[in-house]
Amino acid sequence: MNLSKSLIMHKRIITTLAKGKVLRSFIEPILTRAKQDTTHSRRMVFSHFQDKEPVKELFNQIAEKIEQRPGGYTRIIKLANRAGDNAAMCMIELVDYNDIYTKDAKVVKVTRRRRKKSAAPVVEEAAVTETETVADAPSAMPSDTE
Repeated sequence: MNLSKSLIMHKRIITTLAKGKVLRSFIEPILTRAKQDTTHSRRMVFSHFQDKEPVKELFNQIAEKIEQRPGGYTRIIKLANRAGDNAAMCMIELVDYNDIYTKDAKVVKVTRRRRKKSAAPVVEEAAVTETETVADAPSAMPSDTE
């Protein structure tokens, strides 16, 4: 129960592989139930957590992200063994909250910097004569008669 609360609140936790596999089987049905925001669903989820904060987090933020996903809400990534007792470690995380694996990650375009070559002098079009500009343009100075 405590591991599932931590997973909901932090979106990613590091634990032993055995606890991670058991946690996945415990949390997946809860996440499935959270997709329906009804009073009955909230009470059933609360009976697993016995705490209001993870229930609010689950139904307000997480349920919106997982509503289109048919299943497989968590991912287990194996890590190196723990130094003290050589226990197999893993990182378990919610799939929709990982920035590394998401497809919407921004692609940074790397450009090479180089000097611009000197361009040939540009010949401008013939300028409009003064008489045409004065006749076409409205007066910039306000007159006293207006």
